[in-house]
Amino acid sequence: MNTRHLPRHHFLDWVRIIAFFLLILYHVGMYYVTWGWHVKSPHAGTALEPFMMLSSPWRLPLLFLVSGVASSIMLAKLRPLAFLRKRSWRLLIPLLFGMLVIVPPQSYLEVVEKLGYAGSYADFMRLYVRGYHGFCQDGCLILPTWNHLWFVAYLWAYTAVLALVVLALGPRFDGLAAVLGRVLEGWKIIVVPAAVLALARILMLNRFPVTHALVDDWYNHATYLPVFLLGALMARVPDFWLRVAALRWTCLALALAGWALLMLWIALDNAGGIDGTRWEMLAKPMRADYALLAWSAILAACGFAQRHLDRDGPARRYLTEAVLPVYILHQSLIVVLAHASKPLHLAPGLEAVLLVVLVTVLSFAGFEIVRRVPLLRPLFGLGPRIRTAAPAAQDIIAPHPVAGRGV
Repeated sequence: MNTRHLPRHHFLDWVRIIAFFLLILYHVGMYYVTWGWHVKSPHAGTALEPFMMLSSPWRLPLLFLVSGVASSIMLAKLRPLAFLRKRSWRLLIPLLFGMLVIVPPQSYLEVVEKLGYAGSYADFMRLYVRGYHGFCQDGCLILPTWNHLWFVAYLWAYTAVLALVVLALGPRFDGLAAVLGRVLEGWKIIVVPAAVLALARILMLNRFPVTHALVDDWYNHATYLPVFLLGALMARVPDFWLRVAALRWTCLALALAGWALLMLWIALDNAGGIDGTRWEMLAKPMRADYALLAWSAILAACGFAQRHLDRDGPARRYLTEAVLPVYILHQSLIVVLAHASKPLHLAPGLEAVLLVVLVTVLSFAGFEIVRRVPLLRPLFGLGPRIRTAAPAAQDIIAPHPVAGRGV
């Protein structure tokens, strides 16, 4: 295969776009569930949590897989160090800008709501930039922080790893892809990656809880980095996505069955606890179920998209460019609007709908401003504006969140 001319998969752009819109819904949902988050609704409860778990296990690894594919396509055209310089410019500048400008309102409102902080925003920012660690409740708030922008930091780190791997292997990278492509045939496309993810979850989750702090987040790295590298390798296998599409219904059935088992497990735990009971012996199999659920859902999403969404057009090009700026903006908008809406005492259903609509509209309004102002474009991960009849293809990068530090 001529890796200088790897095909662009438009359906993966659509996968990323759809996953992002799920992300807005997910983060609005975080305001209403019992899981830890920056601000919480007075109506927070467990009702939404099963629906949140429909996407929580797989959305993040899906986005890393898609990012790995896109990175591999870029590396087919650029030397590894040139690729790394380009990715550093497009990822690290928005990360630093986001940490200093976009993210701080989230932490400010968090300490206002949880700790009753009475200082002004200017007072808080003086503490924020100094790295103040005195905001403590069940652990201390880490300042400064990247919160939801942790994905950008991890994506940069993984692209650096990929660039070094390709630099070290040279043409052997394509050979490795070909070998792995021959292994991942039929049922092995499902079972082999799921087994790797299950092994990581069984062996590492208890020892290395999720932190999103990059330097100590070993369970997440054992999950996301292999998926990212798998995407990079499978980008070099010509018929891989056709194989995935052929398995889409099987994978969807496995994902739904895995989700149902997970819900039964959570219900059993909530009913009286599992530790110390006869059900405890099923803890490791349930971790394997979680991994199989996640990987099957990823394959199902890619398979259905390959069959039904592999098309280009103005909407795809516009939304592909919009994703990173909208992602950078959306969570701060959710936190600020959710906090501001509390005095209105709206019914939670109405409030949630308004939050989704307002966050979406304001995020895209922000993107419309950013894309038109040359000085703002690099701060939100956009390259120079190219005035040509055919819009330049945007590379695929993406987000997600989970409760906890650096959500």
